Amino acid sequence: MNFIWIWRAKSLKRFMIISIAAFFTAGILYVESPLLPVFSTGDKPVAIHRVEAERPDLALTFDISWGEEQLEPILAVLKEEKVEEATFFVSGAWAERHPDLLEKIDEAGYEIGSHGYRHEHYTLWEEEDVKKDIQRAHNAISELTEEQPKYLRPPNGSFDDRILEVAEDLNYDVIHWSIHTHDWENPGVDTIVANATTNVENGDIMLFHASDSAKQTVEALPIVLEKLKKDGFSFVSISHLLSGASVDAKEID
Repeated sequence: MNFIWIWRAKSLKRFMIISIAAFFTAGILYVESPLLPVFSTGDKPVAIHRVEAERPDLALTFDISWGEEQLEPILAVLKEEKVEEATFFVSGAWAERHPDLLEKIDEAGYEIGSHGYRHEHYTLWEEEDVKKDIQRAHNAISELTEEQPKYLRPPNGSFDDRILEVAEDLNYDVIHWSIHTHDWENPGVDTIVANATTNVENGDIMLFHASDSAKQTVEALPIVLEKLKKDGFSFVSISHLLSGASVDAKEID
């Protein structure tokens, strides 16, 4: 049986300088900076799916790979609900087709991560093709935003050990999720709300979609945000959530 390592991070106090700690007894190398923690097992790169946080923070993330109708209404909801931090994982091809919409995300102050270039399953590709796709997306997003994306969510959330190794070689941290709203399936607003608000814990990473296939997200999102805020949660970017963290490993098949 093959296993993918997905990591859970536990918040620590932020440091003002970069610190490096090697935990040889656990076989884990952890590197922390004020903005970006880098996780590795030494031999085995990892993905991050949640943070064990003391504060009631949730990372609000949106994937977008095609379409131009849903993004602006979603941005309007976030503004109306006074959500100042979120992370949008955009495909390079979408960014090139819609530079004006990418600019709207950037101008709103939201973090932009890479969703690859073509929205296809990396696990079906050769490693060199995956590398080229990630690099092509990186170049497209960097040129349009004048910032270097540092987080990768592989298309379709599809990855294995090979993909993790390629991402690590390209200086990307792979971001998965712990709360999947299934909004892209359009299961109904009530179902999306239930998926997004049931068994939520500090440090969860929430997956929504801003592609045109997710037709019910705009209606469900304000309900989700209001309910979670009433439950005491706040919404942050991936960088904010991961800033200052130690790690524990979780093995899933």
